[in-house]
Amino acid sequence: MGESRVTSEEGRPDATPSPIVGETARTVTAERKAGPRGTVPAPAARPDEDGGAEPRSSSPVPSAPRRAGFLRASRSPRRPRVWFEILLIAVSYWVYSLVRNAVPEQKAQALRNADWIWSVEKHLGIAVEQTVNHAVNSVTWLIVSMNYYYATLHFIVTLCVLVWLFHRHPGRYAAARLALFATTAVALLGYYLFPLAPPRLMTGGHFIDTVLVHHTWGSMASGNFKNMSNQYAAMPSMHIGWSLWCGLTVFVLVSTPWARVLGLLYPTATLIVIVSTANHFWLDAVGGMLCLAFGCAVSYVWYGALPHRLSRQVRAPGATPRASAPGAGGRSRAGLPPADVAGAAAGGSGPSGV
Repeated sequence: MGESRVTSEEGRPDATPSPIVGETARTVTAERKAGPRGTVPAPAARPDEDGGAEPRSSSPVPSAPRRAGFLRASRSPRRPRVWFEILLIAVSYWVYSLVRNAVPEQKAQALRNADWIWSVEKHLGIAVEQTVNHAVNSVTWLIVSMNYYYATLHFIVTLCVLVWLFHRHPGRYAAARLALFATTAVALLGYYLFPLAPPRLMTGGHFIDTVLVHHTWGSMASGNFKNMSNQYAAMPSMHIGWSLWCGLTVFVLVSTPWARVLGLLYPTATLIVIVSTANHFWLDAVGGMLCLAFGCAVSYVWYGALPHRLSRQVRAPGATPRASAPGAGGRSRAGLPPADVAGAAAGGSGPSGV
């Protein structure tokens, strides 16, 4: 089949491959390149009309999933930043005060609306604000305390609850803050559409302006500060809207009984104060509650769950906030830190969350 010869240098035969063997090797190589038998080779790229190579397949850019992903990421709670939150709250309150005080006072219309509210309450049998106002005013230390309560705690308690949420419940902070901001925003619309004089400014209402009578310092509604604030923006009552937001937030997020009781007592005490000082009617408080309901609805629509049902800690970037059934005190097991989850699984109650 093949020839062999012995070389003089190495002393071993030098085999020359047979032509048949070489032809077989070339055939095998060609078959490997062409693929297995019975298969059709893939067509080459076909030039298009412009002379370029036409790609075999083209996939459109998934713009809709990208938009959905961006929206989902924007709805995911992120870890709040101190400097941003301070700036946001300061600017928001400045805008709120600016808009509230820029609304035309419309004194005549505000007084007519006050007479109408008073007549409605008389028809409903709840027009007892004047009796409460005169009774509490007869106890000097009590009414003076209420005056300071009205002038200060409205801001102090709200800020304290925001700071507490920021540190202890960062995953729920953004949703709770949105509910508060939406509540305040819709209240501005109420001030514009329905100017209302407080009971203490009604003509012939025989209400006592307790700040003027007892010379209480610090109220933006009477005394030396009355020209700095819109006196006819009593509906809705943001003292009720904000205090109820604070009270409910504390009530659903803590498990310590005394803290939960305080959470409920705070808006209750605020309701008594606003009526005793003749700054609001009962129905103003109802307006504040409706505004808070609107704010909570906005937060629910945006985040897909109420704040207390979101995770307590901030999830990884891009993860969607997942609602879960709350445990004791309104806290969900998914929202607990790892140490608390282990304690809950072992049958412990975990930290109170205060």
